[in-house]
Amino acid sequence: MAKELSLAGVLPPIPTPFDAGGDVDGQALLENLEYWNAFPLCGYVVLGTNGEAALMDSAEKVHVLQIAREGIPEGRLLIAGTGCQSTRETISMTAHAARCGVDAALVLPPSYFRAQMTREALQRHYHAVADAAEIPLLIYNMPACTGLDLDLECIAGIASHARVVGIKDSGGDTAKLGALRARLGDKFAVLAGSAGFFLPALAVGAVGGVLALANIAPAQCLEIERRFRAGDVAGAADVQRRMIPANAAVTSRWSVAGLKAAMDMLGLQGGAVRPPLVPLGVQERGELESVLIRAGILSSPRRAR
Repeated sequence: MAKELSLAGVLPPIPTPFDAGGDVDGQALLENLEYWNAFPLCGYVVLGTNGEAALMDSAEKVHVLQIAREGIPEGRLLIAGTGCQSTRETISMTAHAARCGVDAALVLPPSYFRAQMTREALQRHYHAVADAAEIPLLIYNMPACTGLDLDLECIAGIASHARVVGIKDSGGDTAKLGALRARLGDKFAVLAGSAGFFLPALAVGAVGGVLALANIAPAQCLEIERRFRAGDVAGAADVQRRMIPANAAVTSRWSVAGLKAAMDMLGLQGGAVRPPLVPLGVQERGELESVLIRAGILSSPRRAR
């Protein structure tokens, strides 16, 4: 049986800091975790899209998980991205994650042979990983990166395995999220994959969110959830609306480079992106800074350390 997990709440998908030589900067990661640990976050997603996992080798990934496990206190979840292009490698990475003390694996669907990734192929893939895994699995639906948008039938088929306990869906289709909740019930956790639609997702039954914005605005993301749970939907909507431009800036507009630049502006350890990604230019940084100030995330201009 799958380990029982409470996935209700806000989880930032944390970036991986790199040092001047391009290697993983473990001390910077621990410093960031110390800051985030001051907020009542449910846990953290490591080695996701914002973690630049697609640009890292397996040894680096294991190293990051070991550091993260050290810096994440008891009672906070550590969820690791373990999805790879082959079923074999995904099984291996999920096993590595389990040995590092990870609570659950977030599995991106293989997409290189996208035209061949039928419902049957994807279900076979996920069920093979789940059969071999010692930890629960979450499906990661990320059409912007994979070119695949898993539909309701595909997700339901994958979720028929007892070890598949939920989904992070970044597609933004809240009608589908509501349909998933209705069809699969309380035992299958639906998580919003972006702060841009966090409140609508909660309204249709999502239990929480894996939100890039929570790296730089954890208080605001938590406030949306708190107000919603308290029945103050109007108040939650006010915070949601104010966060939309900032969320777009660090996701769809400038992606990981924007998120890391925003972290630098806030005094966190953002640092460099890994090539072939490129950092923000001077003009882009200025635009980002203005967005953060208008959102109330940054009180005044502050340059990277």
